[in-house]
Amino acid sequence: MKIINLIRLAMKALQRNKLRALLTMLGIIIGVASVITMMSIGEGSKQSISASLSSMGSNMITIMPYSNEPGGARMMGSNIKVLTIKDVDAIQKDAPAVARISPLASSSGQSIHGAANWPTSIQGVSPDYLEIRKLSVKEGILFSNQDVRTSAKVCLLGKTVVDNLFPNGEDPIGQIIRFGKIPFQVIGVLNAKGQSNFGQDQDDIIIAPYTTIQKRVLSSIYFNSIYASATSEDASDDAVSQVSAILRDTHRLRQGQEDDFQVRTQAELMTMMNSTSSMMTALLTAVASISLVIGGIGIMNIMYVSVTERTREIGLRMSIGARGVDILLQFLIEAVMISITGGVIGVILGVTAAIVLPAMLHWPTVISESSIVISFLVCAVTGIFFGYYPALKAAGLDPIEALRYE
Repeated sequence: MKIINLIRLAMKALQRNKLRALLTMLGIIIGVASVITMMSIGEGSKQSISASLSSMGSNMITIMPYSNEPGGARMMGSNIKVLTIKDVDAIQKDAPAVARISPLASSSGQSIHGAANWPTSIQGVSPDYLEIRKLSVKEGILFSNQDVRTSAKVCLLGKTVVDNLFPNGEDPIGQIIRFGKIPFQVIGVLNAKGQSNFGQDQDDIIIAPYTTIQKRVLSSIYFNSIYASATSEDASDDAVSQVSAILRDTHRLRQGQEDDFQVRTQAELMTMMNSTSSMMTALLTAVASISLVIGGIGIMNIMYVSVTERTREIGLRMSIGARGVDILLQFLIEAVMISITGGVIGVILGVTAAIVLPAMLHWPTVISESSIVISFLVCAVTGIFFGYYPALKAAGLDPIEALRYE
């Protein structure tokens, strides 16, 4: 029998049981829509993270305190006191692959102006920090190296801090604010950067000379971290090697002794974040794929019911010359049509969800053509795999026994 006739027979059989066919498709529809949506979110997240890290400077280098505690516990963070101005000066002097460098000393607290107050963080840095982190001054001026040497009580404000300390739209330039009990004169306002990929408000910040923060806020000679930029992206590896060698020397670490610092480049951070994002996407996609398996089991179940219901029809067709392969193909085509139709609807819903989510929840999504192609292939395979055994059962019926079936 011609394939076109078998397709027509399959379509008529499905039209006779529209509601049952639609309910059978639900598992496939939900599975395909979920897979496409999850893959779109995952791809969007990876591209968003890459763009965010690139916007900070592809040649940026981060130096963090690091400690291997007794018992094998590894620690990294501001509680470890190892980075000092001696390290900054040594890197600036002896690392030719490093173009700019800035220490960072930070603290959290309450900022106050008049009757307004706002909990935020203050970062003590050098003037090079803005160039390293790709920040820029919107209004006013940046503090100078002279301000750093004299520990001047001047600062720059992020947009969030400005909005909360100056709610009536006053010009903050030249105003005096307090961080805790320490007064600072506002000399500039930073351009807005918005939220990071981790949900952190990058505009909720005050920037001041690092010497001011060390002496007047922290009363400490240590830094939370050091930021640097290589002379170029290609020179990042050389810069890391030079910085590591210099810090081992300034920290007097013997051969074989572990580093008490960690040096990372943007490329390493990007690889790590993309790896984490890919793992989460794969996990979510695997969970969503369970719906496809459930949908496939539903197809098998319904096809078995269909074979039972149409036993006399099968016997009649066989008695007038239909071969076993014709019966096999008829029921197999029905199963594939259910699966593919569900896949088409699932693709439409998945693409729609991927378009709507950024508008509703501000999640970055990128619709991947490969996810759509893979979904269609999976639907076809699901229909063939789960429809084959019921179709084989139908093809193997004895025509005499089938005609007697009540």
